[in-house]
Amino acid sequence: MGLLDDLLGSQPRQPAGGTSTSGVLMALMPIVLSMLSSRGTRGGGLGDILGQVLGGAGGGQAGGLGGLLAQLQRAGFGEQADSWVSRGANKPISPDAITQVFGRDGLEQVSRRAGLSPDDASRGLSELLPEVIDRMTPDGDVPDADALTRSVADLARRLGVG
Repeated sequence: MGLLDDLLGSQPRQPAGGTSTSGVLMALMPIVLSMLSSRGTRGGGLGDILGQVLGGAGGGQAGGLGGLLAQLQRAGFGEQADSWVSRGANKPISPDAITQVFGRDGLEQVSRRAGLSPDDASRGLSELLPEVIDRMTPDGDVPDADALTRSVADLARRLGVG
């Protein structure tokens, strides 16, 4: 699976100058996994980050993977999101598109929580979200909440995050 396999195998990728790609991705991973497994509860901490980042844009949706996919649809990136869930190649999403999806304030929250610059956060999310969502939806469908929670927990354990 490329990027996630690199992280699982601890094979860092180093861009020209700056933070290593694997360092950025590992800083973002707990946040992304919390976003995907959130059931829309308002308990605070990382489990609540999707609602905070999207500013309640879901209009009462359950949050988690479904809420993130809905936000991608609303922001005009449904084709990309659908490709991540379905079987087949994942369509890329640009760092600028990530900023559009999360908004500047949301991206600032993510970057602060991850200890990264907003540019590193948007770049990392543009690489990480397609692969993580693809991994969480292996059968081409969004799993039920319990199956998603187990899948996220397994990936977090394998990566040593969360």
